[in-house]
Order: sequence, then structure tokens, then C-alpha cells
Amino acid sequence: MRLDLFLISFLTLFLELTCIRWFPSHVLFLTFFTNTVLLASILGISAGCLAANRKSNLLLWTPLILVIGLGSAHFVEWQRQASQSVIDVGNQASPQMVFFGVEYQARDLSSFVIPIEAICGYFFLVIALAMMGPGQQLGRALARMSDRLEAYTIDILGSIAGIIAFAACSFLELPPTWWFAVVMAGVAYFLRSLAWPAMLRMAAPAAAVLLMASGAWFAGFGEQWSPYYRVTYMRDQGLINVNLIGHQQMQPLSAPFPAYALPHLLNRDAGSAPFGDVLIIGAGSGNDVSRALAWGAERVDAVEIDPVIQRIGKQDHPNRPYDDPRVTVHLNDGRNFLKSGDKQYDLIIYALVDSLVLHSSYSNIRLESYLFTKQAVSDVRRRLKPGGVFVMYNYFRQGWIVSRLQNSVRAAFGADALILNLPSRDTLDADENLENSFTMFIAGNHTAIGNAFARRPAYWLNTSAALDWNAPNGFRDEAPPGAGASEWQQFRLTTLRAGNEPPRLATDDWPMLYLREPMIPGVSLRGAAIMAVLAILLLAPFMRRTTAPSTQPAGLLLQMFFLGAGFMLIETKAVVHMALLFGGTWIVNSVVIFAVLVMILIANLFVAIVRPARLAFYYAALLASLIVSALVPMDTFLGMDRTAQIAAASVLAFTPIFFAGVVFAVSFTRAVEPDRAFGANIAGAMFGGLAEYSSMLLGFQYLLFVAVALYVISIFGYQKAVIGMPASHIGQEPAA
Repeated sequence: MRLDLFLISFLTLFLELTCIRWFPSHVLFLTFFTNTVLLASILGISAGCLAANRKSNLLLWTPLILVIGLGSAHFVEWQRQASQSVIDVGNQASPQMVFFGVEYQARDLSSFVIPIEAICGYFFLVIALAMMGPGQQLGRALARMSDRLEAYTIDILGSIAGIIAFAACSFLELPPTWWFAVVMAGVAYFLRSLAWPAMLRMAAPAAAVLLMASGAWFAGFGEQWSPYYRVTYMRDQGLINVNLIGHQQMQPLSAPFPAYALPHLLNRDAGSAPFGDVLIIGAGSGNDVSRALAWGAERVDAVEIDPVIQRIGKQDHPNRPYDDPRVTVHLNDGRNFLKSGDKQYDLIIYALVDSLVLHSSYSNIRLESYLFTKQAVSDVRRRLKPGGVFVMYNYFRQGWIVSRLQNSVRAAFGADALILNLPSRDTLDADENLENSFTMFIAGNHTAIGNAFARRPAYWLNTSAALDWNAPNGFRDEAPPGAGASEWQQFRLTTLRAGNEPPRLATDDWPMLYLREPMIPGVSLRGAAIMAVLAILLLAPFMRRTTAPSTQPAGLLLQMFFLGAGFMLIETKAVVHMALLFGGTWIVNSVVIFAVLVMILIANLFVAIVRPARLAFYYAALLASLIVSALVPMDTFLGMDRTAQIAAASVLAFTPIFFAGVVFAVSFTRAVEPDRAFGANIAGAMFGGLAEYSSMLLGFQYLLFVAVALYVISIFGYQKAVIGMPASHIGQEPAA
């Protein structure tokens, strides 16, 4: 009985993590819609728990539903490759929020498109249905145990084992076939009592799941799975695709694209000495590293978050930059590297920093979001030597993003950056769509480069691989005579026109670089509405009891629902806060979620020993700790001694989790129908996940006030459930 509860808890969380990793890597842009797969998993588990007393065994359907889900994902992937105009992602020609990888396409009125909200809704439903089978088994296992606190503790232990196992898969870079093999083995274990003919019928869909899991057979080439991406590497082209989007292409020094070389060439031809100490954030496969070495760098610190991409560059980059003894590789989050040291540099480069994925399934921030806040640019300035230069470049897609970054540079450096565009342009409007436009910022000591442009308004760069790149190109009024026009790129300084309302700065509290203004975008609202409607439709059939009314305290389900909603926001804030302090790597995320579960275990142990008779004190402590956490700025602990930083941040982030764990554990011990109580709590977690969208409007600091409101509502359920209940009922099932 206890073993089955532990194993189904393990299986449920492991399958949830598997879906979170696999589906967004095959269904383009699903990863940009916060919580979609996470909330689908939560919904399925909740509905399954509520169906625990139904006779039918929903786990029988899990392999077949997974086959449908995986097959649908492959179909969407194929359809996008065959017809790029089928899926529309929030009108990216004039977006409220930018999603990298969306192609700008002119469509006439007769074009057939499917809104991404509909795609998300479909996969939301399929994943929820797949999770119902494990959820039902979880509900049944909980109901079989009379000691509610012990049952909940075992559930948490199984969840901890699940996250450790999946973290091991990520560390070992195991492909999805291994993940789904673990899932199918778990399903087979819980269906072991079936007759052999029924088991044989299960073999076909289980085999199909394993066959479709990795997708390599479908794509026609091999792929690797880093902790962040599905990485497809086309060796003959030097091209690296991640999650279906072209990400990087290894370029030799003779390649015509000038971006990687431009900072060094401008610096040289403006009459300055080569950069000695260079920091490259987003070093990737090594293009920027090779150029820094070629133009005289003495030492290069190369920071890259993805080990697979860096390893590909080390093995196959044509100039072998990572073999150079002048290069030190740091597999780390860029913001964490900036904060955690004092070494200063002559040049710091943000090299095409765009992650294409969310930092976690809990929030709307992307892996690189904390690199572009006002505080991050201040960190860059701190790490520059006197006279140092900061360069960042990318295809930023929209003029308002360029304007926001310029404002961040101005706030940190006290002066504007020089802005260059390719194709060259004299002016840039904040409302302008920068389709296929490359933008470079040069901040810090750019006096020599600025003066060179003042003398000669254009910089002409030879891009012919046949000519000598080491020969000076230089600042000229026009291209050199006799040269083919296609062999030269012209760069001119671009004047930014910000418009009447400059965009709000991205900050550590509101790190929404790609969101035009504090708001919940229409595409997110429509997606949330679809998920909410589907959740109501899926949960409604299971809300009515199939047995006679019980003596379960009135209001308990209401309390459990809002406890789950509030806890989801606390967990989100903990993950985001720790990412800011210690980096947005997958290891940090795993450790934080592990720590959350351990804190719940500690709360369970406290309840088992102390056996609280009333919750008024713990509710008050919970609300007080939430308010304190909301009022303390997220960057308060930056720059502190590391030990003190870890201790202070942990107290701030995990104290509310402890008190929330005590409140839940005590309340759960009073449940006559633990499967329904647990299902209500998980359904509340889904509601809390939808409430997380408010962070795009409020910022993460004040997200906890939303959690406070949810916990206050849960108090009304608590009053109905336990006011007047004898203390002797704590820790045991109320009398029938």
C-alpha cells in the first residue's frame, strides 16, 4: 500500500516533467505560453483524483492517449515545415509580446491560419487526459491509507524521487525514449493485475509511444537533448537548430556575415588598441570567441548556458576557438556570472542572446530575461575596466525593444549607446517593425568610434570571403572604387526616435523585455480562457459524489482549492527569486523545487510532532511572511556574502512555504474523502497557475499580494470546516 503510493507519486511527477520537456520541443511556440503543459498536467491529476472511486480504470487509456498526443505533435511539426503560414502567433507583425522564431509573413484575407491559442487548447486537453490515469491511481492510493499525514508524506517523498530521477536524465542528456520508457514501465506495474490478453493489447500503444518519443525517425536525422533544448545539428552546414528554430551556424573567419567581427573592426579602424580581456555572454558554438582571438584578445571568458551547444562548437567549429589556451569556458547563466565575480574586462559582449525557451514552466520569463534588466546593465558596467566597451546585438524585431534597451543603457551608463543597423538606416522609430533587421548597441567608452563616425559618416566593411579581412576597411564616405557593390556592407549610426511614451524599463521585478507594456496580452488571455473552459468541462463530471453524503467538514474543499492556488504562486515566486540570485540554470530550478518539497516534508514532521489544534497562528504567520516577502525588493541580497545571501534568501522564500505546508497538512488530516480533497487542492493549483499571468501586469514582487488574497479566501473555508471541531480530531479522520 505504501509502496504503491510512493511509486504512483513518482510516476505522476515524472510523467508531468516528461510532458513539460517533450511537447514544447515539438509543438513550436507552446513553450512560450506559460504553464500550458504544467497546468494541463495539474488538471489531469486533479480530475483523476476526483475519479478515484469510479469503477473504470483510466490508466488503461494512458498509453493510447500519449500516442495521440505524440502523433499530433509530430503532425503539427510536419505541417509547419510544409506550410509556414498555418499557425498564427499573436499577430507578430504588430505584437503586444514578441516571440522569437515567428516568421513575418504577408497574408491575404483568404489565407487559412490556426491561432496558436487553439493549438495550445488542443494539447492542453490531450495532456490533461493522459494525466488522468496516474491521477486516479494516486487518488485511490491516498484513499486506502487511514493516516492522512503519513499518506501525504509518502506522496511528497515519491515526488522528490521523481524530480531527482528526471534531473539525472537531464544531467546525463538522455533522449526522450528513456523518459517514456520509465513512464511505460510504471504504467505496466500498476496494470500488472490485468489478464495477459489485456496486457498484450497494451503492448502496441506502449511500443508506439517509445517509437515516437524522440522524433529522430520522423525528422530523418539524429538529435541531442540538452537540459534546455532539443538540439538538431546539421554537420555539413554547421547549423544548430533548437526546438525547431534555427539558432546558430558556425562561421569561419572568412565567412561574409560581419556581426561577430564588427566590434573589433570598428575599434581597430577608429584607432584604438585591441581589447585585451574579453567577456562573451552567449558564447554558443564559438563564433564570437574566434573573432575575439583573431583580433588580438589576450584572455577570453566564454559564458554559455547550454553544454551541448558549447560541446558542438568545441568539436566542430572550423577555427577551433575553444582549444585556444587563452579561452576559459564557463557553463553558467550569464547574469549569475556577472554578479558572482569582480574581474573587469575591456570588452563585454552579449552575443545574440536569445534563449527561445522559458526559464521554467512556472513563469513568463525566458532564460535570458534577467540579462536585459536595468540592474543587469549596471552589473555589466561594474565589470568593465575604465575605458571598457559593452556591445550587445541581435535581431530585436521591434523598435520599442531597441528603445527599451537604449533606456536601460542610459540609466546604467549615464549616456546613450551608439546604435548601428544592418541594413543601414539613419533613423529608427519605436513603433517600427524591424523585420530581418540586425541591431548593435555600443556602450561605455565609445568616444573613438563616435568621433570616427563624425569624421566619416559611414563605415564600409568588406564581406567577401575571397578578400583579406585583416586589411583595414575603414570609415569612408562611399565604397572603395572598383569594388563590387555586393562585396561591401555599409554601417551608419542610427538615430532612435522613442516616440511620445518611451517603453517602461525592464527591471529585476518586471523583467519583461519582450512585452511592450505592463499588461496581459490578448493572446495570453485567450489561451487562459480556453484552458479555464476546458478545465471546467473536464472537472464537472467528477464533482458530484457517487456515494452517499459524508461527514466531511463543510467548506473543506473550498479551503483546499484556495490553498492550492496560493501555494502555486508562492512556489512561482521562489523559483523566480532564486533564479535572479543564483542563476536561471536547470540545476538551480531543480534544486529550488527539491527544496520546496523538502520544506513540505519538514512541515509534515512538525505537524506530526506538535499536532496543532488550531490554525489561526499559522495562518497569521503565513500571511505576515508573505507580506514581508512582497515588501522586500528582489535584488536586496545581490552583492552579499554568498553564505549570507543563501541563508537570507532561503528564509525569505521558504518561510511562507513552511507555514503553508503546516496549514495544508493539518487541513488534509481532517478530510474524510482524501481523494476529493487532494483533487480540489490540485485544481486550485491550476487556478493559481492562471493567476500567475498577473505577473506581466504587476511584476513578480507584488505577485505575492495575489497569493495573500487567495489565502484570505481560504480562511473562509477553514472557518466553515474547523471552527468548533474538537482538538481530538486533529490528525485523524472525523467521526462518520
